[in-house]
Amino acid sequence: MRKRLHLPAIVAALVTAAGLLTAGSGTPAAAVPATIPLKISNNSGRGDALYIYNLGTNLATGQQGWADSAGNFHAWPAGGNPPTPAPDASIPGPANGQSLTIRMPKFSGRVYFSYGQKLVFKLTTGGLVQPAVQNPSDPNRNILFSWSEYTLNDSGLWINSTQVDMFSVPYAVGVQPTGGTTKTTGHLKPGGYNAFFNSLRSQPGWAGLIQTAPNGGTLRALSPLYGVETGGLAANVMDDYVNRVWSKYSSQTLTVTPFSNQPNTKYFGRVSGNTMNFTNSSGQTVTSFQKPDSASIFGCFKLLDAPNDLVRGPISRTLCAGYNRSTLLVNPNQPDANNANFYQDGVTNQYSKKVHQQMVDGKAYGFAFDDVGAHEALVHDGNPAQAYLTLDPFN
Repeated sequence: MRKRLHLPAIVAALVTAAGLLTAGSGTPAAAVPATIPLKISNNSGRGDALYIYNLGTNLATGQQGWADSAGNFHAWPAGGNPPTPAPDASIPGPANGQSLTIRMPKFSGRVYFSYGQKLVFKLTTGGLVQPAVQNPSDPNRNILFSWSEYTLNDSGLWINSTQVDMFSVPYAVGVQPTGGTTKTTGHLKPGGYNAFFNSLRSQPGWAGLIQTAPNGGTLRALSPLYGVETGGLAANVMDDYVNRVWSKYSSQTLTVTPFSNQPNTKYFGRVSGNTMNFTNSSGQTVTSFQKPDSASIFGCFKLLDAPNDLVRGPISRTLCAGYNRSTLLVNPNQPDANNANFYQDGVTNQYSKKVHQQMVDGKAYGFAFDDVGAHEALVHDGNPAQAYLTLDPFN
C-alpha cells in the first residue's frame, strides 16, 4: 500500500512555494549540531510498556536506516522478496509519568512510538516497509501506535504532529530555540480524544473509519483516503460537492494565488466539460485537471497530483485544500484565508474537521496539504537547542 512521508519530502517546497516557514522561524545563528536532544515525556496515563523508534534517511549519505538513543546512525541491511525482518531498532521508552531524552541526528524521518508491543518492521529490496494498518493483514494492525515526522538539517528542525494517515495516539511536539521560548503544537483540548471519536461515530457514514482492537478498545481512525480504499467510507462521499464546484466554475472564474509571498502570481481556472483549465495572467493554459473523485481529494494525488514544481503542484495543493475544507463554493479566490469558512458545507472532510475542532491551537495535519495557509501542526526553528515529544492522556 502507498505510504506518504509528508513532511520531509516537502520542506523545501514549503519554504520556496508557500513562504510558510519564514515568519518567526528563526535564522540559524550558528551551525546546527550533528545531533540535538529529543525529550520524550510519557503523560499518557497508561501502564503498558512504551517503545520508541527513530527511522529515516541520513541526509549526509542518502542511506535509509535508524538511529539509536545516542543518535548514532545504523543503515538497514539488504532486504528481500518476500520481505525479511528488520533489525530491532526499538528504544525502551519512559514509563508513565517519566521522561527520556535521546539524540536526533540529521534525518528526514519518523519517530514512532507504540504501546504494549514492539512494532513489526520488514525490509524489501527497495527498503523499509512502513506499517500500513489499513491492510487487515498488517502485523501492526492491532498495536496502538503513531508517529511524528521531522527533518533536522543545516537549516534547523521541522517537526510535526500528523494525522494525515490516521488519528490514534494523542501527542504533541515542540522545539526550543537556543536562548528562546519553546514552541509547541498538537495538544488536544481536555476531553478531546474521546470527543473526536464520539463525534466521528455519530457522523452518518463516517464511523467506518474507526478500527478497534480484539478486546473492543479503540485503536485509531483511518484517514478518509484509507477509508475509501478499504470500503469504510463511501467512494462517492465528495461527489455532490465536486459536482457543485464544476457547475459554478463553468460560468465563473476560480482564481488561485498559490504563493503567499508572491501575490501577483495568479492562475485562473474555468471548467469546460470534464476539465478545469488554468491559465496564467497572459492567457496561456498552464495546466488542467480532470474532475476529481473522493480518493484524489482526500489523498491529494491521482487526479489532484502535485509535483514539486512551481505551477501545477502549487495549484493542485490549493485545490486539494479547497476541496477538503469545502471553501471552493464560498470563495472564488483561493486559498481562502478565513478559517471561519472551513468545513461549513454539508459535504466536507469530516475527519479533518473533527481533528481540528479538538486541537488546543486549532492546527493539525488532517490531510496532506493542510499546510496551505499554515493550518498544520508544525513547529520549526533554525537554531534548535532541544526538541520535545509529549504523549498525552487518552481522555
